[in-house]
Amino acid sequence: MQILYNAKTDLLYLRLDDRKQEVMNRRVSENIVLDLGEGDRILGIEILDASKHLNLEKLLPVTYEAA
Repeated sequence: MQILYNAKTDLLYLRLDDRKQEVMNRRVSENIVLDLGEGDRILGIEILDASKHLNLEKLLPVTYEAA
């Protein structure tokens, strides 16, 4: 999984699957767009105007801790 943020466009993108495949976009709300692949599997989630909906200071940068 990758978390990408573009400060210029205020778009946060969560990439769940890196495989190359055909993607269809489905807007589920004013600020959320899902990228869907085969079998309507969610490949990515776009959050528009992310700074208005999330506390990006707590989310970014992302750190991972070993369990």
